Amino acid sequence: MTWNLYDRLLASAVTDQSICIEKDDGTTLSYAELAALSGRFANFLAGLGIGPGHRVAAKVEKSVEALALYLATLRAGAVYLPLNTAYTPAETAYFIGDAEPTLIVCDPKDEAALRAIVATAGGRIETLDPDGQGSLVDAASACPSEFDTVERAKDDLAAILYTSGTTGRSKGAMLTHGNLVSNALTLVEQWRYTRDDVLIHALPIYHIHGLFVAGNVTFAARARILFMQKFDAERILAAMAGATVLMGVPTFYVRLLQNPDLGPATTAHMRLFVAGSAPLLAETHRAWNGRTGHEILERYGMTETGMITSNPYEGPRVPGSVGQPLPSVELRIADPDTGAPLAVDEVGMIEVRGPNVFAGYWNMPEKTAAEFRADGFFITGDLGKINPDGYVQIVGRGKDLIITGGFNVYPKEIETEIDAIPGVTESAVVGVPHADFGEGVTAAVVRAAGSSVDEREILKALSGRLAKFKQPKRVVFVDTLPRNAMGKVQKNLLRDRFAGLYAAKT
Repeated sequence: MTWNLYDRLLASAVTDQSICIEKDDGTTLSYAELAALSGRFANFLAGLGIGPGHRVAAKVEKSVEALALYLATLRAGAVYLPLNTAYTPAETAYFIGDAEPTLIVCDPKDEAALRAIVATAGGRIETLDPDGQGSLVDAASACPSEFDTVERAKDDLAAILYTSGTTGRSKGAMLTHGNLVSNALTLVEQWRYTRDDVLIHALPIYHIHGLFVAGNVTFAARARILFMQKFDAERILAAMAGATVLMGVPTFYVRLLQNPDLGPATTAHMRLFVAGSAPLLAETHRAWNGRTGHEILERYGMTETGMITSNPYEGPRVPGSVGQPLPSVELRIADPDTGAPLAVDEVGMIEVRGPNVFAGYWNMPEKTAAEFRADGFFITGDLGKINPDGYVQIVGRGKDLIITGGFNVYPKEIETEIDAIPGVTESAVVGVPHADFGEGVTAAVVRAAGSSVDEREILKALSGRLAKFKQPKRVVFVDTLPRNAMGKVQKNLLRDRFAGLYAAKT
């Protein structure tokens, strides 16, 4: 049995004339046409000598061609490396230098900056613009559409996705074909996905939610995708009349709730609303149910694990809970220091084991070893508890991870940049509740004696240094940072102090 994710999802797509994708302009692409496009791309990759073990990096805007490049990389047996389009040249240089991709596909506007990077790191560059045009498409157009997918084993790498590091150094999570196959097929079953489903896809495709959850699950069910390049509340509401599923981050639901047209009539054709990638406030869950009669299904996952838990399709969906562990996924709450299992309703470290758990961090064997218990459980870094009914609640995160708008942000990287700004003595960055983004990145800053540096100056200094999603939404000034007896900054006190900072922002 092949474990290549492409074959497990789309092996017979070459003869499937059903609609796979409907684009913003109303044009459609059948499964057979997507298979042909990915086949041409796969032949192009193979012609460059790209195959098992090689990395293909993509820093491109959302397009059908970008999705086909992902599938082509799988078919060629290579490893797909999606990069957030918001990353700065300095951040991109790190990823390219660390992963050493054989091919980098980028937006034409970024080509000059990337050529300067690969002059040192090496690698070939091709372009792909938001309209699906570029040198990649031109070069592949002459290639045949038939391609024999390269055999892959369960433990062979399918993708590397970078996740933020606590010391500022990002880690490349290595995801195998087995990881992605198991997660996709499990979610199809758990969420009752069928060929009759029509997904509103308004997520980016450079992280697990948009690519591996929304994309892979829909392919596995041979359902249809309404492929939107970006979130647009008006268009999404209009699309619900012909759709059945929406997958989004909490921001989607907050923005849709602001639209007076949202109600039982507009959502009558829909069967499933899924939220993830950031905490969904219980108030948002209740407000959505009150306005539409539907309950949002919240789930929990990580870059390193794919989906871990889900509220049930049938049965109670508990506001503020991420549901129960998925079949074949083992989850326990453990003492963060000893790893000893804790009792029901006790707060501790969430640890997981299962076919969904990644193979480790790229080029970081010591870091990989440190993140696993001796019995194979992965230490997620998230703090939570399990209630008597088996529902998991996330209560906080170890290592001060912030999840904002579906993106992982670690404070150390931001603090380093702020502390280098003239007039700043020190800073501490925390995430506090934000209705739109789950958590708002917030910087508490101590000014140097005699300094008058203000919020505007700090935000301006960071604008060219960090991706937009990492930049603080607010900078607040404090006389001192709270510390414990050992001198460690007590970020929990800062989170408590500024918990209401974004209360009026909906």
